[in-house]
Amino acid sequence: MLDYILLEVRRTFRDTSFVVFGIGMPVLMYLLFTNIGSGGGDSADWKVASMVGMAAYGALGASLNGAAGVAADKHFGWLRQLRITPIAPSRVVTGRAISASATVLPAIAAVFAAGAFVNGVHLALWQWAALTALLWIGALPFTFLGLGNGYRLTPQAVGVINPACLVGLAVIGGLWFPVDAFPGWLASLARYTPTHRFADLGWAVSHGSAPGAVTVAVLGGWLLAFGSYAVFSYRRSARTV
Repeated sequence: MLDYILLEVRRTFRDTSFVVFGIGMPVLMYLLFTNIGSGGGDSADWKVASMVGMAAYGALGASLNGAAGVAADKHFGWLRQLRITPIAPSRVVTGRAISASATVLPAIAAVFAAGAFVNGVHLALWQWAALTALLWIGALPFTFLGLGNGYRLTPQAVGVINPACLVGLAVIGGLWFPVDAFPGWLASLARYTPTHRFADLGWAVSHGSAPGAVTVAVLGGWLLAFGSYAVFSYRRSARTV
C-alpha cells in the first residue's frame, strides 16, 4: 500500500498545472490581496487573516485535485486494474486519501512562507506548527469531496464541477473576503459552510486560542457527509468500471 501511495504522490507532483495553480496561485493571490490596493493591505492583522484564508484556499484546491486523477484512472482503466489486484478496495480509497493529503502540505507551507518572508508575519513557533497541523488535518473533508467527485463523475465533468466547488466554497466561506462584509443572510449561511469553519481553525490559533466547539462540530458533520459521499460514489463506480 505504501508503494501505491508514493506512486500517487509522484504522479501528482509531476503535474505541472498542479504545481503552478495548486501551489503558486494561492501565494500570488495572497501577495496581491495584501500588497495592492487599500483593502487593509497595510494592516498586520489583515495580513495574518488573509494568510490563513489563502493557506486554507490552497489546501482546499490541493484536496479537490485528487478528483481529476481518480476520474482519469476510471476512464483509462487503471481503477479496473486496481480492483483485480490484492489491494482491498478500502485500502485503495484510503491510499488515495493519504496521497491527496500529502499534497496539501506544500500548498499550506508555500503561503506561510510568503507570509513570513515577504509580508513579515510574526507568530510564535507553536502557532506556526499548530496552524500547519490543523489546516492539514482539517482539509480531510475536502479530500473526500474530491474523491467522491472523481469516482462519481467523468473527467470532463470533474473539469467543470471541481473549479466551481473550489471557487464557490472559497468565496462563500470567506477565504478571499471577510464574512463580515457579506449581507446579513449570507454571512449567517457562510458561518456554517465547511470552508469557513476550516479556516476558522487557523484564525483561532493565529489569535492565540483553541478552535471553538462549534467549529469542530460543524467540520465533523461535513467530514461525515463528504466521507459518506466518497464511499457511495466508489460503490457506484464498481457498476461501471
